[in-house]
Amino acid sequence: MVHSFAAGLGRLADPKISLASFSSLFLGTVLAVHDGALSIAWLAVTVAGVFALEIAKNASGEIHDFAADSSVRAEERTPFSGGKRVLVDGVLTPRETAVLAAIGYFVTAACGVAIVLFREPAVLGLGVLGLACAYFYNAPPVRLSYRGLGEIAVGICYGPLIACGTYLVQRGTISRSVLILSIPLGLLIAAFLFVNEIPDRRADESSGKRTLVVRLGARRAAVVFGGILAAAFALLLALPLAGLPLGLALGVIAAVPAFFAARDLKRDVSTPGASVPAQRLALVTFLLFAAGSGMGAALLKS
Repeated sequence: MVHSFAAGLGRLADPKISLASFSSLFLGTVLAVHDGALSIAWLAVTVAGVFALEIAKNASGEIHDFAADSSVRAEERTPFSGGKRVLVDGVLTPRETAVLAAIGYFVTAACGVAIVLFREPAVLGLGVLGLACAYFYNAPPVRLSYRGLGEIAVGICYGPLIACGTYLVQRGTISRSVLILSIPLGLLIAAFLFVNEIPDRRADESSGKRTLVVRLGARRAAVVFGGILAAAFALLLALPLAGLPLGLALGVIAAVPAFFAARDLKRDVSTPGASVPAQRLALVTFLLFAAGSGMGAALLKS
């Protein structure tokens, strides 16, 4: 692969993966609009901070996850797994990757400080937690993904943390609606990570990366994947029990691709590349969930 700074930056920005954070941003924003006026300027600062953190996380992850990424064979690669490979493929140098990570973390911190000082001080705790999870997802000494904690961290960060943080910037508080709805969204995004880890399981195990998929094995991981999806929709349908309008459960339309994702993965979980259809459907699932639940909130307001 030819060295190309632009191509490397494009890989680190990876729109397929960034859709997870933007789904959570969308849900938090729509629910905030349901409850009051929207500040476009502070939404822009929030989006910039989250997007910069995505790039920073991916860049630092490339550095600290180099051994695992290097172990992935060509036939095991999918469009959704195997890392961004900017270092493995020689697209970026280690120095360039480290600089991009530093810039990304700096921009994220600057956006967070601006929000804390001039908009909403309570965001500080959520921001620090988000930065820590992003960096220590692969970085020592914590290495969350190497200890089987990466999936939990992703579920928390891409669900409640981003959605509630976005809402908090706009409303100065966290509503019960955004907190409860962000939990099944976090589960669905964690399920997307979970299915993406299946093609990497041999490479991860050989490099000492003990993800939940490595610990469970492929067949049990496929069962757990289905269980995570089912739990998300069970929580969604239980909204009335929490006193929330059933209209917010419009995200249940995402149960259709979720069903086929779980079915397809169970059919063949061991052949390299066989998980790609389930990966695509898992991506569609959390996108549809965010869109459906957001539409439900908009309809309730109208």
